[in-house]
Amino acid sequence: MSGFNQAVLLPITVFLALASPGISLLLQAAEISPVKPDSPQTLAQVPSGATVLYVNPVAGTDATTAGSTTAPYRTITYALQQVRPGSVTVIQLQPGTYTQETGETFPLVLPAGTILRGNEADKGSTTSVIGGGPFISPTFARQSAAIVAGKSTEVRGLTVTNPLTRGTGVWIETSNPTVENNTFTRNNREGVFVSGVAEPLIFNNVFVENGGNGISVANKAKGQIRSNVFQNTGFGLAIGGAAAPLVSGNQVTKNVDGFYINDGAAPILRNNVIEENTRDGIVVTIAAKPNLGDNSQAGNNVIRNNQRFDLNNATKGPVYLVGNTIDEKKIAGLFEFAPPPIAGQPSIFPDVTGHWAQPFIEAMAKAEIISGFPGGVFRPNDPVTRVQFAAIINKAFNPPAVKPGKEFSDINTSFWGYQAIQTAVRGGFMQGYPEGDFRPAEPIPRAQVLVALGAGLSYPDGNLASLNRFQDARQIPSWATGRVAAATDRSVVVNYPSLALLNPTRPATRGEVAAIVYQAMVDAGKAPPIESPYIVLGNQ
Repeated sequence: MSGFNQAVLLPITVFLALASPGISLLLQAAEISPVKPDSPQTLAQVPSGATVLYVNPVAGTDATTAGSTTAPYRTITYALQQVRPGSVTVIQLQPGTYTQETGETFPLVLPAGTILRGNEADKGSTTSVIGGGPFISPTFARQSAAIVAGKSTEVRGLTVTNPLTRGTGVWIETSNPTVENNTFTRNNREGVFVSGVAEPLIFNNVFVENGGNGISVANKAKGQIRSNVFQNTGFGLAIGGAAAPLVSGNQVTKNVDGFYINDGAAPILRNNVIEENTRDGIVVTIAAKPNLGDNSQAGNNVIRNNQRFDLNNATKGPVYLVGNTIDEKKIAGLFEFAPPPIAGQPSIFPDVTGHWAQPFIEAMAKAEIISGFPGGVFRPNDPVTRVQFAAIINKAFNPPAVKPGKEFSDINTSFWGYQAIQTAVRGGFMQGYPEGDFRPAEPIPRAQVLVALGAGLSYPDGNLASLNRFQDARQIPSWATGRVAAATDRSVVVNYPSLALLNPTRPATRGEVAAIVYQAMVDAGKAPPIESPYIVLGNQ
C-alpha cells in the first residue's frame, strides 16, 4: 500500500485531565464482568534467606513478639516498620480486609526488597487492601495512593482498592517493582500509576471497573505490562509523556477506550487482544508514536469489534500497523500497513532496495533459484505465471520423479518451459486442469502456490482451525484448505502487508513467491531462517 491512508477522523472527548500533563483520564465505570486471563498461573516462591512476617487483621497483635504464623501482626503498617534496611522481607497477609478501620495507615510504603503478598492463586479475592492516603510524587505532586512500591519490591495476590478522590491503587515511580497476580477494582482513578523512570513488571493481573484507567504510564517510564486483563473501566491503559513500555499479551475488552496514547509516548504493543470496547480500541493523540509492528517484528495484535473505531489516530503522522488483525474500514486518521522505510544496503536489484521481500529475493538470487530481467531489475510486484513457478520450484527443490509425466494440450515439446513443467508434474508439485491443459502463461494464485508446495513436499493436511487467523479465510477454495492450513502450521505463509489477509485468489507476485518458496526451504531444512514481520508463524 503506497502513501498514507486517511479515514474519517472524529473528535475524542476527554472528561477529566490529570493535574500534570501526560495522562488523560476518563471517569466512567461500567458493569463488572470478570474475565480470566489466558496466561499460565505463576506463583512466586519465598526467596532464599528472606524473613517472613505474618499479618492477620482479625487475630493478630502489633507487638514486637509477634509476626509468626501462630502469633501474627495485626497490621501491614506495623509489619513494614519491622523491615530491616537491606533485607529481603516477605509480608504474608492472611485472608481478610485491611483498611484504616483495622489499623492501617495509608499509603503503605514498601521499603526496598519487600514483598507484600496475599493469595496469588485466587488473585487476591480473599485478601483485600482498601484505602488511600496522601503521597507527594516527585513528578506529579500530591497524590492519593494505597501502596507505594519502591526498588525491588513486589505486590502479589491482593485485591487493591483506593476509593478516595483521584485514588490510585499502586504508585510506582522508581526502579523495578513487580506487580503480579492481583486484582485492581473500584479504584477512583486507576489501578496502577507508573511514572518517573520506573521499569516495573506488571504481569497477570486483573483490572476491572476502575474509575479512570486500569494502568496509567507517564513521564519516561518503561517496563513491561504483560498478560493482564483490562475490562469495564474508562481507558484500559493510558500512556503519555515520553513513556515507552512493552505492552504484550493483554486482553483489553469492554472498556470505554482500550488504549489512550498521547504526548510523545511510544509504547510497543505486541500480541494484545483489543476488542468490544464501547468507543475506540486505540486512541492516538498529539505526537504519540505507538509501535504496532516494524521491520523486525509483527505486532500480532487483534484489534476488532470496537464500537466506533478500532484505531482513532488524531496525530499528524501515520500509525504503522505491521502484522496485526484490524479492519481497515474501522480506522480513523493516517495509517500504513507497511513499516517505515529504513536505511540499508542497496540490493543487487535496484528496484528491490527497501522492498518488504528484499531479504528473501536476495537470498534466492544468491542461491541462483531466481534471477532478474535485462537492465538488472527484478520487478518484485509482477505476477508469476504457472510455468515460471514450475521453474522456480525445480531449482529450489530439484524434485525426484514420484509419478508419471503428463502431456498437456496447450504445451508441445518445443515450448521453452516444457521440461520444467514435466519435472514439476513428475515431482508431485503441479498438475494440469480437468480439461487437459496446463495454462502456462496464467498467473498462479497464492492459494495454488501453497497447495503446490504442500503437495510436492508431502505436507499432511493441517489443522483447519489455523485458518481462522485469516480475515478472508472463506475465500480459500475448498480443495485448498488442507494444504493451506498445513503451510500455515509450518510458517510457510508470508502475508504482506497484513498477516490477517491471505488473499488466496490473488495472483502471487515475484516477491511473494520468493518469500513463500524460501520459507518452504527453511521448513525443509534447505535454508537458514530470515526474520520478517510478514511471516505467519505456525504451530509447529
